[in-house]
Parts: sequence; structure tokens; C-alpha cells
Amino acid sequence: MMVKVKKINAFSCYFVILLTFIGLVSCKSKSYSNYEVKGSRINVNENYNSDSSIEQFVAPYRAYINKDLDSVLAYCPETLDKSKGKWETNIGLFMANVTYALANPIFEKREHKSIDVCLLNHGGIRSIIPKGNVTSRTAYNVMPFENSVIVIGLSGLKIRELASYVISEKKPHPLHGLKIYVNNKLEITKLEINNNPIDDTKIYYVATSDYLANGGDNMSFFKESQEKYDLDYKLRNLLIDYFKKVDTIELFSEKIVIEE
Repeated sequence: MMVKVKKINAFSCYFVILLTFIGLVSCKSKSYSNYEVKGSRINVNENYNSDSSIEQFVAPYRAYINKDLDSVLAYCPETLDKSKGKWETNIGLFMANVTYALANPIFEKREHKSIDVCLLNHGGIRSIIPKGNVTSRTAYNVMPFENSVIVIGLSGLKIRELASYVISEKKPHPLHGLKIYVNNKLEITKLEINNNPIDDTKIYYVATSDYLANGGDNMSFFKESQEKYDLDYKLRNLLIDYFKKVDTIELFSEKIVIEE
């Protein structure tokens, strides 16, 4: 009797193994391979007729966003344009001064230090600010990138490198807080911060963008600094906050590079 049970158990075991094998084989995924790929280009332009159901779904969101972007925040008394000016432009001075004005209180509160200089880049300004009403869309046009404000500690010697860069570039980079005196050969004769001569051993704090802080536009003098403070404040949002604070945009006319 014992032998019969063992035989039955052995038979059951083989049967289960067989069923399992059959199941695995039958469930095995089939392999597929591409033998032909077809494609076509669809130009999405004014001639493209989009799906009306999609348009109906998107329409209220588009209307809400456009209303927010086009709400008037302030007034600009004259067109601000980066193409007019040798060493300074009205929009460059505006950008540098406004960045300093809104970033410095944050830096003072967090680090108990003050910003001395603000330097941005000429190429980062992507649009004019036209005379007339100013909106959030204006800020997006001027600063479409996601750049944030970074404050960097530079020695007086590095400030000299910064000034040499500005002169050698011969571009009206947005600059505030630093005065550069040059002779008729464009040799730097004097540098001043807050109307005081540069102290080579002192640490000065420069507000700039995260792009430039990482050496963008060949501003290598920023990369070597060990003191970097991310204010987590996008330049575009900074502009919008400024527009909301004022009725009329302030115009700036300071001389940054002084030819003697």
C-alpha cells in the first residue's frame, strides 16, 4: 500500500512539472521587429487646422493666462533699448539698478552683507521695453530665460579683472555700482565702488545671474570664487515685482565708463 501511494505522488509531481513547462512555453512573449517605418512632416502654422475639441478645451486656460500676462502693471516713459549706447544703454542701466534694488534687501536680511556691484550681460536682454504700458508679458519678452540672481564675493583684484573684461568686450553690459575710468587708449586708470577707490584685499559682493556665475559669456572671474549665494529669485520675477511696485518706471542715466 505504501508503494502505491509513493507511485501516485511521483506521478502527480511529474504531471505538475509538465503543466508548468507547458504554461511557461505558452506564455512566452513573442518577439517582434520593425521591418518598415513611415513618417511625414506636418507644419504647425497659421494654415494648420487644429482639432476643434482641443481648441475648446484649451481656450479658457489661454484666456486666463493672456489676461494675467497683459494686465497693466506700470508705465514706461520712453523706449528702453539695448542697441543705443556705447558703454551704457538705458535698458542696461535699468536692469542693473533694478536688480540691485530688489536683490540687496534679500541679501542683507539673509547674510547681513550688502551688494556692492551688479553685472549682467548685454546678450541676456532679449527685447526692448517699449514706451507705454508695461505688463508681465513685457518681463517675459525681456527675460525669457529661467536665470536666477546669484551674489558672488570677489576680491578687489578680481574686480579689476571684471573691469578689464567690460572694457575689452566693448559691449554695454548692464552694470551698476562700479565706475571705470579709461584714457584715450582704453587703458583703465581708476576704479571706484561707492565713490571709493578699489581695495585689492577687500571682498566685494557682486549680483549677477546663475548663467554668468558659472562662467557664461567668458566671465571666468566668477567661477573661481568660493563665496556664492543663490537668492532663489528669478530675474524675470524680479522685473515683475518691480513693475508692480511702481506707477512709472524710473529712468537711469549714470555713467559707468568714464573716458578721460
